[in-house]
Amino acid sequence: MTKKAQKDKADRRRRLLKTFAIGLSVLLVLLGAVLFWGYKNRTSIFHWMRGEIVINRDKYPIVGIDVSAHNGDIDFQKVKEDGYSFVIIKASEGVSHHDSKFDNNYDNARNAGLKVGAYHFFRKNTDGLNQAKNFLETIGWRKLDLPLVIDVEDWSNDKNVKDDRTQKHLDAMIDNLRSRGLKVMVYTNGDGYKKYIKDGQVNINLWLCAFRSPDKLRHIPHQMQQYSHWGRVKGIWGDVDLNVFNGSREQWDKWLQDLTPYQIEDSYIDTTLINEDQEFYIIDDEL
Repeated sequence: MTKKAQKDKADRRRRLLKTFAIGLSVLLVLLGAVLFWGYKNRTSIFHWMRGEIVINRDKYPIVGIDVSAHNGDIDFQKVKEDGYSFVIIKASEGVSHHDSKFDNNYDNARNAGLKVGAYHFFRKNTDGLNQAKNFLETIGWRKLDLPLVIDVEDWSNDKNVKDDRTQKHLDAMIDNLRSRGLKVMVYTNGDGYKKYIKDGQVNINLWLCAFRSPDKLRHIPHQMQQYSHWGRVKGIWGDVDLNVFNGSREQWDKWLQDLTPYQIEDSYIDTTLINEDQEFYIIDDEL
């Protein structure tokens, strides 16, 4: 083979490799774009990418969301049109924090015709009675369809607080709310259920955080399940928590009927629980 023929063969090889490299790069870019789109928009074939559960809506027809200020402005009418039945709105946290979007979220969700609940983020190192006071003051006169929710989780909480002390504060908050005739529900995950609910509270409504099919959670009695942190719902920008009622539509209607929607009265503060400084008694202030 002459030098010219060898050079031509080498040139053709280089052109072929260059064409192949360009084609492969284009293919990878297109594949990446498709994966990203599916990942962000939660198309059915991409649910597995972040462990998102696909709910059997024939068996579990009642789905909802939970929101707080970090979800921004929400068009609750579009949320309802997207097939969601209820929303649980963050109201308060600890002994003094009020969620900045609670008032607007409540009004707009109620006007859209959604069933509405409220939750309080529980601080493990803080007295439960004062947390109950903050929760009730934030809710004020507002009518709610779902139980008052106490959100108990380790995330962003004080990990140095022992479980038995957390249990005391939680029991104090639950008992105080129940003593006023109010229905209560605890939000927690499997670990929280084992630590604070399973052998502690009796006949408590449970909202369980578990990224599994509802059919695989029958060993834990619960009314609600949060099954995703990464839902996409019309009317909300970005990710939102998704929830499902653990039962049929008929069971949902009966549950709501048994709860009976209630309204907090102006006289909700029981003066027998207030000391001279107009503060709720602190039953255990040691960490």
